[in-house]
Amino acid sequence: MIYLDNNATTAVASEVRDAMLPFFAGEYFNPSSMYDAAKPVKHAVESARELIAGYLGASQSSELLFTSCATESINAAIFGAIRANPERRHLITTAVEHPAVLEIGKELQREGFEVSFIGVDRQGNLNLGEFVRELRSDTLLVAVMHANNETGVVFPIERLSRVVKETDPSILFLCDATQSMTKLPIRLDSHFRNIDMLAFSGHKFHAPKGVGGLFLRRGTRCRTFLIGGHQESGRRGGTENVPYIVGMAKAVERAAATHDDDINRMERLRNKLEAGIIQKIPNVEVNGLGAERMPNTLNIAVHYIEGEGILYQLSSLGICASSGSACTSGSLEPSHVLTAMGVPFTAKHGSVRFSLSRYTTEREIDFVIDSFPEIVARLRRMSPYWDQATNKPRQTKTAAIEMKFP
Repeated sequence: MIYLDNNATTAVASEVRDAMLPFFAGEYFNPSSMYDAAKPVKHAVESARELIAGYLGASQSSELLFTSCATESINAAIFGAIRANPERRHLITTAVEHPAVLEIGKELQREGFEVSFIGVDRQGNLNLGEFVRELRSDTLLVAVMHANNETGVVFPIERLSRVVKETDPSILFLCDATQSMTKLPIRLDSHFRNIDMLAFSGHKFHAPKGVGGLFLRRGTRCRTFLIGGHQESGRRGGTENVPYIVGMAKAVERAAATHDDDINRMERLRNKLEAGIIQKIPNVEVNGLGAERMPNTLNIAVHYIEGEGILYQLSSLGICASSGSACTSGSLEPSHVLTAMGVPFTAKHGSVRFSLSRYTTEREIDFVIDSFPEIVARLRRMSPYWDQATNKPRQTKTAAIEMKFP
């Protein structure tokens, strides 16, 4: 199997698994218990908190809360901020956010809040002028992802958060760092110093599914979202998921130790895959080309064929890829990200995302480069919009209107 869907989830690293195992067996105690046997378990949780908080540049480890995933972290941040600041009823986000943010925005609109969804250009870059114009005196919160999960396009979080705080320091800034955590630099004491809240999920960087984190800067007005016991300093009820917390810390530690080598290698292999596909297949384009992108992500648009067919053909060869977000891949609707980018109809239905990890090999990339053109050619032979004789799109009115090729 060739696994190139790492933006959906990643394999649990062997080091992470080994670090977790003791807390499923001998060290199974509840960290809130008072007896001596539970103290090493409590210490393991706090050591994990200190390690991850230090990696992020938090001023103190208590600013980091452990959650079940980034979706919980985002819900806790947004709804906690709303409860703590009821006088403000306007939020700003983008049209290309993950559903964890996007669907909350739609739900808040139904509840009477005003939500501004900032658009992007053809490369996926945020419309900065629109962003600035939407900042208002009653704006409560801005929620913007660090890197897009479908295209890998990176947003200028440092600049955006600085503009927000210069406009009104009381506006809260939430960054969804689910895709960028361990792949892009994040320092809350320097270039991310204007970030109030930051969400991430362990399974995106070789920790298990079911654990995540929320950075909540000291002094941020945010009410408790998950009410229960006194865990997480009373800010998130529920017994801590000790094995998974320990595993996530080990994954962060491992990523920090090999970050530069991992990133450089993934980017080199991603660029090789991109160049190979463009060279061998006519009428394809890279979604997000020209924008800053994550080093591991390639979203390629193949005109005039369906992405679903591509994925089935790839799967038959043991290649795992995606048509976009894993949370919406079961839908027949085109990607909301590509729609917001203005990707034409002929391409957005045939877009495929390849996302690499540090375990991706050159041999795997070579196999995809060799196999993918054959898959595309086979599917285009069945497409009514493709002329096999000329190996070009048929000159129909529909094709001419929807897409002009160079």
